[in-house]
Amino acid sequence: MDPTRRDVLIVSALSAASAVLPAVSSASTDLPSNDPVLSEISITVNGKEQQLHFDNRTTLLDVLRDHLHLTGTKKGCDHGQCGACTVLVDGRRINSCLSLAVMNDGANVTTIEGLGTPDKLHAIQQAFVKHDGYQCGYCTPGQICSAVAVLDEIQQGKPSHVTADLTAKPLLSVDEIRERMSGNICRCGAYSNIIDAITEVAGGKV
Repeated sequence: MDPTRRDVLIVSALSAASAVLPAVSSASTDLPSNDPVLSEISITVNGKEQQLHFDNRTTLLDVLRDHLHLTGTKKGCDHGQCGACTVLVDGRRINSCLSLAVMNDGANVTTIEGLGTPDKLHAIQQAFVKHDGYQCGYCTPGQICSAVAVLDEIQQGKPSHVTADLTAKPLLSVDEIRERMSGNICRCGAYSNIIDAITEVAGGKV
């Protein structure tokens, strides 16, 4: 009986595998080690200097949560899409899930825990409470850190995608706030309250 097409494909696949496997086996001893590469860095977190030793692949988010136990910063999507992990690094907001800790050696990091205390809330925190700028609260630490940075960006005159005149200082407006806060997702949909909170702290009406 003549071999079928299926038989030919199976024999061909087995022949190819038998030719490759010995080569892989002989080269296996030359593979790089899977042992982690460790680094030591010094960062200042919420005003306190920290000397840390960890795997180079560790994100800043995991260092904050797992090594320093600052769990206010949340891990949401872990892909830089939701903004729940937003912190301030040298005054600039970043998604800490996308930043390796070793990239921040010598940096000054501020998390939600460093913005205020239960007895002395930051102005943005007070406004979020007043305007009910949160519901489940999971995104709130990132929203608040981002809001602090937004007001600072506008104060410094940094334009955004919706700034009409790039040569002029951007004005506080709903469009500016929405654009600048667009990287922070609220799954409960408290966006209008968040805008009210930020506007009040900025001392303006939009």
